Amino acid sequence: MCLEQFFKEHPVVALAFSGGVDSAFLLSEAKKYAELVRPYYIKTAFQPEFELRDAERLCQELDIELSVIYSDVLQNSLITANDSMRCYYCKNAIMQAICTAAEKEGIDCVLDGTNASDAEDERPGMKALKEKKIISPLRLCGLTKSEIRRLSREAGLFTWDKPAYACLATRIPTGTEITEEKLIRTEKAESFLSSLGFSDFRVRYTDEGSAKLQIKEEQFDLLLESRQIILSELKQYYTDVYLDLEARA
Repeated sequence: MCLEQFFKEHPVVALAFSGGVDSAFLLSEAKKYAELVRPYYIKTAFQPEFELRDAERLCQELDIELSVIYSDVLQNSLITANDSMRCYYCKNAIMQAICTAAEKEGIDCVLDGTNASDAEDERPGMKALKEKKIISPLRLCGLTKSEIRRLSREAGLFTWDKPAYACLATRIPTGTEITEEKLIRTEKAESFLSSLGFSDFRVRYTDEGSAKLQIKEEQFDLLLESRQIILSELKQYYTDVYLDLEARA
């Protein structure tokens, strides 16, 4: 099956839209082939502001109306407890919000951007997608991450080379309570490093209140050049700042 055929069979769809590479490409294809596509962006404390800006920008470029739903995930103790099922509880809440909003608009087909490179296992997030009967067209059509990047570039989408980005909650160790304060310090720290030219990196929170920086090997020189200003900035939010010598792949 190809995406054109998929959208012939599913002409009216809602899309769980994150602004990332996969959902951006899927939205672009839906714009071409579907009769109606309604993208929904769920804004929570787990998403940094740049993700919403990217989602808004792409929808403007494609001339598609974006629906933004605000969800206070920090009010859900199952999520903030941050156990091994956190992603399930969060994804379940997000998809329920999208399904409810789509149903109000008369849309019963909800899509997400899971692709053929994503492991098809029983990870908590995947379990929630199955339970909510969310359809993943990119996976159904056998499109891998590398193919999606190539096709996105050919289509002129600015997201084609956007690094993969996991939500801010993933920076906090499993079993450590998630709080707004921890999320805010993470977003500020990562925004600062991004402003210095770092890309595809992580600032991990440790249980001792320290920061562990995970960056690509080719950016180690930049880190050393910027060491003093990084320390000055990040020590406003963390007791200590460490470098993970196992560079990000």
